[in-house]
Amino acid sequence: MATRNCFVTVPPRLSTLTLPSPASGSGKENGVLTEKFSCPFRSERARVSAILLLAAALWLTGCMIGPDYHRPSIKAPVEFRASASADSHSIADLKWFEVFRDEQLHELIRTALVQNYDLRDAVARVEQARANLGIVQADQYPNFGAGADLTSVEQSRRGQFTIPRGTDRQRSYGTVFLSLFSFELDIWGRVRRATESARAQLLAEDWNRKTVITTLVSDVATAYFSLLELDMELAIARNTLVTREESLRLIRIQQRGGVATLLDVRQAEQLVYTATQSIFNAERQIEQTENQISLLLGRNPGAITRTRLLSEQQLGPEVPAGLPSTLLERRPDIQAAEQILVSANANIGVAKAAYFPQITLTGDFGSQSTSLSNLFSGSRRIWTFVPQLTQPIFTAGRIPSQVEFAEAQQRSALAQYERAIQSGFRDVSDALVQYQRIREIRGQRELLVTALQDRKRLAYRRYQGGVDTMLNALNADQDLFEAELSLAQARRDELLSVVLLYRALGGGWQE
Repeated sequence: MATRNCFVTVPPRLSTLTLPSPASGSGKENGVLTEKFSCPFRSERARVSAILLLAAALWLTGCMIGPDYHRPSIKAPVEFRASASADSHSIADLKWFEVFRDEQLHELIRTALVQNYDLRDAVARVEQARANLGIVQADQYPNFGAGADLTSVEQSRRGQFTIPRGTDRQRSYGTVFLSLFSFELDIWGRVRRATESARAQLLAEDWNRKTVITTLVSDVATAYFSLLELDMELAIARNTLVTREESLRLIRIQQRGGVATLLDVRQAEQLVYTATQSIFNAERQIEQTENQISLLLGRNPGAITRTRLLSEQQLGPEVPAGLPSTLLERRPDIQAAEQILVSANANIGVAKAAYFPQITLTGDFGSQSTSLSNLFSGSRRIWTFVPQLTQPIFTAGRIPSQVEFAEAQQRSALAQYERAIQSGFRDVSDALVQYQRIREIRGQRELLVTALQDRKRLAYRRYQGGVDTMLNALNADQDLFEAELSLAQARRDELLSVVLLYRALGGGWQE
């Protein structure tokens, strides 16, 4: 059993305080030995002084059962895999409105941070944890209260005892008292460990709130950029449909003049129908994405305003990741996992404290009289002082099982904390790889679109000059359409890779 050494010095004035003895009263209830102290001091002032000094000495010099928390040793890599440099600066050090430079996106994120349901739930959980800390922490201090009671009795003249005539048949009994103190002497640190655990739970819930903020900011940005990409797909499909309908009109004219064949007409119709289908599909996805953003904003489904095109979104020249060692302090999910570990570690002390005696002090002071008019006069004073010691003797293995349970929870929390750290390293590395590769893919797709635009122009010119078939021209048109859609998706993915990296690094919760 891991405990801390404890040394209690009894003040000289308390040297005559007797220890529990059969004369002071003892009992055994439900397998728990209970002892009551007696304080053989000559005056009430001496008794009160002794009580206060004893309580202060025990409270100030009490033990702390259970292991103290020490952060586990974590071997962090020198730099992230796929990181371009080992610069200490990180994009996650920037606030979200410094990373995303679209004013409309700023407005959407601000609305979400106020109205989002998940964030409101996270805030409520923080408030619950704060209230729970107040409840647990209150056990460290004495509780004071006051009370009064009044009893009125009227006796029968012909009852068991005859009351002479002229004697008042009614009697009133009154008591007024002040509960001076009622609290547990936290000698072994049980209550302090419980407070430590509750405080860690509060911090964990607050870090969970920040995790929700990080996730919410990234979700809104991801949905918004996806919406802009769908707008670009819709624009590409509509522009393509216009050119294909014009090509179909010309081919039908040529078919009536005997220049084009029915096969050419059907192939041109195929491209028109394909473009029309793409328009309907893009419109469907746009409305669904708008509904998704509306839910993130905590409002009914509706249209989302856009002020900039996807191609107008700005990105910084570099996206630094920073050092891996700073990730442990920045990512809120890692911080929350550590606070859960702190709480589980403190619960071991709470469980082990059950092995030791529990001392409770209770004291009352007041006045009591059989006549209300004399309640506060004369020697009507009453007081009580009840120290009580409770020591478990036989619990059928309950206490050892509780200790084992707390230790197992601590090991589980440790594993989850270490896993959160490794998951963080992997998330950042994956995001860096995706950002680098997507930029390369986007560059190649831009070159592909440029080449296919020239190919389409040449193919239609050769067909119109009679030196090539319509099939080659239509194939060039179809390839260009698909390449333009792929380029739009690559531009979206490049923006989303920045969002993913920003989230993986633990950015976005800084207010």
